[in-house]
Amino acid sequence: MKSRIAAAAEVRDQVKRVRVTRRHRELLARHDRTVVSVAGTPRIAHVVPDVTPLRARRANLDEVTAALRDAGVDFFCVRSASDTAAAVAVRAEDRDRVLAALRQACRARPGYVVPVRGGQPQEDSALPGYGPGSWKRVSGADVFRCTWYLTDQTGRLVLGLRYGCDIEFWRQEDGQLVSPRRNGVAEAVPLDEPTVEADESLFTDFSPLAAEREPVRVRTRPAFAAGAVGRRSFPIDVVYTWVDGSDPHWLRQRASFSDSPYHEEAANAARYLSRDELRYSLRSLHLYAPWVRNIYLVTADQTPEWLNTDHPRIRVVSHKEIFKDPTVLPTFNSHAIESQLHHIDGLSEHFLYFNDDVMLGQEILPQHFFLPNGLGKFYLSPALVPFGETSPDDPPVAAAGKNNRRLIAERFGDTLFRKMKHVPHALHRSVLDEIEAEFPEEHRRTAASRFRSVSDVSVTSSLHHYYAFHTQRSFAGEGLVYRYCDVGKPGVERVLGRLLANREAHVFCLNDTTSTEAELSRQQALMTRFLDEYFPFPSPYEHGADNR
Repeated sequence: MKSRIAAAAEVRDQVKRVRVTRRHRELLARHDRTVVSVAGTPRIAHVVPDVTPLRARRANLDEVTAALRDAGVDFFCVRSASDTAAAVAVRAEDRDRVLAALRQACRARPGYVVPVRGGQPQEDSALPGYGPGSWKRVSGADVFRCTWYLTDQTGRLVLGLRYGCDIEFWRQEDGQLVSPRRNGVAEAVPLDEPTVEADESLFTDFSPLAAEREPVRVRTRPAFAAGAVGRRSFPIDVVYTWVDGSDPHWLRQRASFSDSPYHEEAANAARYLSRDELRYSLRSLHLYAPWVRNIYLVTADQTPEWLNTDHPRIRVVSHKEIFKDPTVLPTFNSHAIESQLHHIDGLSEHFLYFNDDVMLGQEILPQHFFLPNGLGKFYLSPALVPFGETSPDDPPVAAAGKNNRRLIAERFGDTLFRKMKHVPHALHRSVLDEIEAEFPEEHRRTAASRFRSVSDVSVTSSLHHYYAFHTQRSFAGEGLVYRYCDVGKPGVERVLGRLLANREAHVFCLNDTTSTEAELSRQQALMTRFLDEYFPFPSPYEHGADNR
């Protein structure tokens, strides 16, 4: 029944798109324009092969400011409440010239307009700026948004109103220009104050820090160019751990050590299978976290064949570079590898640790993980750590949780109960150093366990967070929309379908620790279809991609 309903909705959307195509043949004559469906409504979109949310924000701002500049209209950029939509201030007395300039821009290159009242405008409220009656709806608005819809070559990724540019009409009052709505910097500026140039990062936390990229400058007023209290000033790196479970050399090594006693879940083939999740996780990082500085990929001297190791922002790190005691190598224990991540040369103090099965599902900001003063956030799971002493029958995750509990209780007198969500972990390099010094025996024993063991501690995914919390460097965060998908469970197709249709999750995890090897082929095909739909084009970290 659900599939028939979805198919009927797709047919309706297709009919609507065909109607728009026929009605606007002239506008759609160019090869870089197409009709897409957004919330069931057809929109004319511009095809940009390497489109990203940050580039969409920049493109919409550029369209608006170019039109205003050509019309001789004075303007300046404003820091608004949105990190994805830009905002430009103009004088209220220039309203007619502004409307005429942007009406012409939306006709020359089909764009959409919508009044902005309160929060984020709804997609179905956007009006075609190339249409005759749309501008009457925004002509009296204090704020309206111009948007040029962008899509990739497949049409699967569509970036719309969320990345548009707001035009604010500032009124003249007592020698000042006064804002029509609140912002985080200034509600009024001197009337005839000269404009200045400032870096893009002062207007959105979605942008990389100025020192980490080529400068992107915008016109503004001095108040908005000032460095504000509460702005992040430190770099944030990302660390991945990865294994190629199909590598014959790695498999031979693993087999030669596998007669050591360990829980059968720790040896499950699915734990080591590479479904190319890393490729898609990097695509998600490129799309939805452009503020990340460098990426470190920690491996057992393995490199994905598709990875562009010449890209300046990514580096492959061998286990041999980070393990203090090289005699414990090779290791097949993620707890052991994670215990050594803070030894990566050049790693920033603040960094995110990603498992390769973790993806970003929409734009994410640094403050989802770190406050501007450096305080970290962790995300508690409703799942509980079992009580009791560790046992050889414990799953490795449960045993590590029990060991973490014992160490925190001994050091701080508190008892931990809850596990952490399987999301990117916000880590402090200095905290990891302290943990290694504070619990030397447990740390050394974990690093020396070739397979997951009941004596392990889980340093990056739990112990760090509880230790940092008790030393006033981290706290429990809220507001991160997270979805966990066990691809080995029945009904996974429906779960993935909802994820793709709604795209509401900040983070999602595709995990599997229980499937048999016979089930893996079917799951591989399902996940590849889903991930290709969600992340349809290569990131700069793949061979042959645009390396900007």
